[in-house]
Amino acid sequence: MSFESLGLAPALLRALAEHGYATPTPIQAEAIPLVMAGHDLLGGAQTGTGKTAAFCLPLLHRLAGHAPQRGTRSPKVLVLVPTRELAVQVHDNLRGYGRHMRVASCTIFGGVGMGPQVDALKRGVDVLIATPGRLIDHLEQGNARLDGVDVLVMDEADRMLDMGFLPAIKRILAKLPRQRQTLLFSATFEAQLKALALEFMRDPRQVQIAANNTIADTIAHRAHPVDAERKRDLLIDILASRHTDQVIVFGRTKHGCNRLAEQIDKSGIHAVAIHGNKSQAQRQKALNAFKAGKARVLVATDVAARGLDIPNLPLVINYELPMVAEDYVHRIGRTGRNGASGEALSLVSHEEGGLLRQIQRVLKNDVELVEVAGYAPSRPLRLDVPLPNPRSKRGGGGPRPGHRPHGKPAASHAHAGPKKRNGGNRRGGGGSRNRGRSDG
Repeated sequence: MSFESLGLAPALLRALAEHGYATPTPIQAEAIPLVMAGHDLLGGAQTGTGKTAAFCLPLLHRLAGHAPQRGTRSPKVLVLVPTRELAVQVHDNLRGYGRHMRVASCTIFGGVGMGPQVDALKRGVDVLIATPGRLIDHLEQGNARLDGVDVLVMDEADRMLDMGFLPAIKRILAKLPRQRQTLLFSATFEAQLKALALEFMRDPRQVQIAANNTIADTIAHRAHPVDAERKRDLLIDILASRHTDQVIVFGRTKHGCNRLAEQIDKSGIHAVAIHGNKSQAQRQKALNAFKAGKARVLVATDVAARGLDIPNLPLVINYELPMVAEDYVHRIGRTGRNGASGEALSLVSHEEGGLLRQIQRVLKNDVELVEVAGYAPSRPLRLDVPLPNPRSKRGGGGPRPGHRPHGKPAASHAHAGPKKRNGGNRRGGGGSRNRGRSDG
């Protein structure tokens, strides 16, 4: 099957060809025809399966024959997402696929001033990508309306419920037209999510794609609890003790990865960085240096490291935990290949406890917590803290204002083995604004 056979608009096929995409993934092949036919859809798919394109492409196809909206505060398409990172990712994908169309889009989420977001809404958008909390703020202040929404998309719906967004989602649903198309994508469909879907969807079709991410059982998963401000020193000590091992170190932000590579290099351990702000030539030069053994450490963001041809490594270090637990699987896939043993080591600050809990759910197992002498954290690591602020540039960020952790604290012990821990609910969402219109 090809994208041409799906009947997508010529402008979309042109953009896909320029990206080098010729064949749809399983979720795209099954979901796109159903969405284009106007059906409500329950899409079971995890990160990395191509689910973003599975809804972006048919939505852009739908908008291909419409003139861009001007001066109306109600979008035609509303995409609800749990976090800033996902909002930015969806927006970037939307703009990339719609580069040869005149489609106005913007993202709104918390953590920054509302002024620029208000201006974008006043100008009018076709597609609005929003976290629930900030969208409620705009609705209450009259900055946005939802009476013109033709399609609602809920991406990573299970995470939104897990983060405590159910009340906000129900308030948003009450403001949407009854006659609309609804697309819900989730990695899992637990009872609460199924009940919610029955409330607001009409005879939905269901597509379930098995996860293509597997976790090798030869990988040892360990975490060192450490204060955020001491992560760098601990990392350099670890790297110095692994005298000849080549290591990939994962960070969360472009600037943070660049700075960390410079700091590692200054310590006498040659390190290079790859991230989205570097040109393709710069990224290839850094990768070649690493593969040739001229650099011992490669510091990378998740996006920059996707699809790179990197050989099996004995060690992968998460300097900062990913905001999306499934990205942990992508990261550690660089080690433990073809039956070889490998180690996935994470430096976890107090603020990242909730992220570690999410990772343990994906692994379906606990991660061994080992305190390092001289780096014991000032506070015990807890897995029930709210998700960290995604705008933080330090190790994991801090909890959002007004959010209270629930459950009992979980103590960490030096050289402790896996332990069962229970955490409570957490709430989140927010970040900063990203606004743009696709190229015409």
